[in-house]
Amino acid sequence: MDLFGTDALLDTWDFLKLVSRLGLDLVFTWIVVSRVYARLYGSREFVFTYYAFNVITLAVCLLLRKVPMELGFALGLFAVFGILRYRTEPIRIRDLTYLFVVIGIAILNGVANKKISLLELVAVDVVIVGLTAAIELSPRHRGSGHAPVLYDNLALLHPGREAELYADLGARLGVQVFRVQIHRIDLLRDAAEITAHYAAPVLAPARVSAQGAAARGAEPPGTSADAA
Repeated sequence: MDLFGTDALLDTWDFLKLVSRLGLDLVFTWIVVSRVYARLYGSREFVFTYYAFNVITLAVCLLLRKVPMELGFALGLFAVFGILRYRTEPIRIRDLTYLFVVIGIAILNGVANKKISLLELVAVDVVIVGLTAAIELSPRHRGSGHAPVLYDNLALLHPGREAELYADLGARLGVQVFRVQIHRIDLLRDAAEITAHYAAPVLAPARVSAQGAAARGAEPPGTSADAA
């Protein structure tokens, strides 16, 4: 075993603690990822990513507990997880929040020691998971949403024409729009980047062109994607 830097092939007690911590962690991660995120958004795009980050973070935390190191180095190591970004495509804030939640659950279950009772640990996990599920699955939250839109009718963006703007967007997107945020106006393309806040959920909020949505009246809202 000296070749691998270990003293024994198997430490039964430590192995059981590892399995128990992993099981507790995966139970709460499964609730957040599979029962809330995947069920609510109907997307499995980041499911693998969430589970992978969770298990890797838990493993690092459990192993670092047995390896003596300075606090600065340990904090620097975990800071890597806080600055990770996917540079191939942007990630929604909500998806990034779920990533932070699963990493946080892993850290909590990985660094807890004898000073923290099992009841305290489970209580913290329940609060995090319960709060996430309560907010995400609440009828009020599910009854509203927002979608970025590349809008082509700049005349309706003038002050005093809000009612016409909401009606036009509602007719094109098939939702009840109650608020619009203007982010950027491109006079060369005669279009504006806006965010439409609606009272009824669309199938898949995405960056859509209002002009394209009108031309494709048979398509469901959020399915025509035009880059802004």
